[in-house]
Amino acid sequence: MIRIQHILKELFRNVYRNPGTTLSGFLSMGLLFLLFDLFWVAAGTSNKFYSELISDLQMEIFASEAAPDSTLPAVEDRLASLPGVSTVEYISKQTAREQLTSLVGIDLLVGYDTINPLPRSYILSFTGDYLTIDGLAGIEQQATAMEGISHAYYSRNWLEKAEQTKGVIRNVGMILGAVILLAVLISTANNMRLMTRARAVGFQQMRLQGAGGLLLAFPFLIEGLILAGLSAAAGWMAIFYAKDHVDFTQIEIIFPSSNDILLFCFAAAILGTLSAFLGIKRFLRL
Repeated sequence: MIRIQHILKELFRNVYRNPGTTLSGFLSMGLLFLLFDLFWVAAGTSNKFYSELISDLQMEIFASEAAPDSTLPAVEDRLASLPGVSTVEYISKQTAREQLTSLVGIDLLVGYDTINPLPRSYILSFTGDYLTIDGLAGIEQQATAMEGISHAYYSRNWLEKAEQTKGVIRNVGMILGAVILLAVLISTANNMRLMTRARAVGFQQMRLQGAGGLLLAFPFLIEGLILAGLSAAAGWMAIFYAKDHVDFTQIEIIFPSSNDILLFCFAAAILGTLSAFLGIKRFLRL
């Protein structure tokens, strides 16, 4: 019972004796976690936008001029059977002419009623897991190897730049996350070290009375856990408050799931406990 009373007394001592230090630690960690949360939301939103953007990416496969019309349905079936291909749409010469007329507003092929110079082609759509540089390159290679196919076209350069941009965002996120976690670790450890030095006389007295290092350290570990956990939760509360008061009409903001947020707050609390341990380990010689 005495040990529990000591732990509770030491746990809340810093709050009423050093409120400035406690508030400073809470705000600094809260701002760091908020920065990480904002990037997490931005990354999820950009990934959603990227997925929707590339979902419309299609590949046009051109039939060879020498291929008879009678062989084209079989070619269409082979294209539809390729892994990753979701739909195949055949574009005849007449359909291509109608699309060109609709695009420019005038029939440019007047006088070509008997000989239409436009190519026959197939428009391929794909499942999401194949909408990558490697996935489409593999489909292109298989399609152009078929008899009756001359060549293929899709926005390869645009897709390469999009994947590069996505990779940069991912790498920046990893670096930013590592920096924030390191900053939280150092900040909390320093706060705990300062608080421990302020109570040095009392600790020495308790050591002389036989108190172990774990008993002396436990209040600080709990304090680090609570402080970091509340800071992480406060960051998400600020974000959801802004969500309820700011409308985004042009873009859909993607938030992590409730389970992911809870896991993040739990991980933040564990990080706070670890940083508190590092902050007092040397002073107490645990």
